[in-house]
Amino acid sequence: MARPFNFSAGPAALPEEVLRQATDEMLDWHGSGMSVMEMSHRGKEFTQIATQAEADLRELLAVPANYQILFMQGGAIAQNAIIPLNLLGEKKTADYVVTGTWSAKSFKEAKKYCAPHLAAGATSGPYLAVPPEPTFQLSADPAYLFICTNETIDGVEFQQLPETKAGVPIVADMSSNILSRPIDVSRYGLIFGGAQKNIGPAGLTLVIVRDDLLDRASPLCPSAFEFKTVAANGSMYNTPPTYGIYIAGLVFQWLKRQGGLAAIEAHNIAKAELLYGCLDASDFYTTRVEKPFRSRMNVPFFLKDESLNEVFLAGAKEAGLLQLKGHKSVGGMRASVYNAMPLAGVQALVGYLKEFERKHG
Repeated sequence: MARPFNFSAGPAALPEEVLRQATDEMLDWHGSGMSVMEMSHRGKEFTQIATQAEADLRELLAVPANYQILFMQGGAIAQNAIIPLNLLGEKKTADYVVTGTWSAKSFKEAKKYCAPHLAAGATSGPYLAVPPEPTFQLSADPAYLFICTNETIDGVEFQQLPETKAGVPIVADMSSNILSRPIDVSRYGLIFGGAQKNIGPAGLTLVIVRDDLLDRASPLCPSAFEFKTVAANGSMYNTPPTYGIYIAGLVFQWLKRQGGLAAIEAHNIAKAELLYGCLDASDFYTTRVEKPFRSRMNVPFFLKDESLNEVFLAGAKEAGLLQLKGHKSVGGMRASVYNAMPLAGVQALVGYLKEFERKHG
């Protein structure tokens, strides 16, 4: 029986090929007699898994040698506190660009640790675009400039990086678009993201941090969340999310088999163009995000007659199209089309959109 297409924003669909491999290896990983979930994180078997995962990720993103790759826990929300605790040093402020719900949460959390400066955007929505860079008001001496490169709830995505003052590192929450396109890691001081969109299951948090930023931590930062300590211990200072790292490693290998990030970007562009093209051609559906800032990963849309919402969702489920309900704070619908979503899934959704409009328009 064919699996339905899962448009969940996260935890999100994983490549079926990865799930099948994990199924095959569930009870006995490579003749070890153990499931990965049963292994010591310090044993040779899991050390091999973690080392390979890090190497594959470093290759995919072309991570420079002067950056550490950390496998952590707590999700992106915890990083909203962990980052100021690690990066403020002696400085009193950091600049935040708020382009959606998640960066607004980041800005709010930072208030517990410093006096964050709102360099651009607003602390409440609606969020429909990235503010023009000439309107950014950067502070005189910030510890870093924070952005969320893709807003999962609002569907707003940065298409190019803002400029910062000399020496000010960019810190980027990439939870929902990491590995969806090639990036120049050297332009960032720190990149982080929860795994449950494009990397693997919930529970793993990825951090990529430049070496020169490892000596800024506050004495109040918990040891398990201090980047320098985590890096010095190879992400094994405490027991890491071992199964999450294993699945992430399988996803990295899957991405390499697809042709790497340039190939996956072309795939994602094709999916986004097909879906937005259908929505734009219709008077029955609306999208609100300004076109230059539309997310390739998360596509919020609305029925003009919202009394049909439940009928739409019930019909979609019957058609094998799952998790299309929009976030409760925004409403409407949302199709998340991460790397693992095949083109066939978007084609099926477009077909359903057209058929539903024909019946109810």
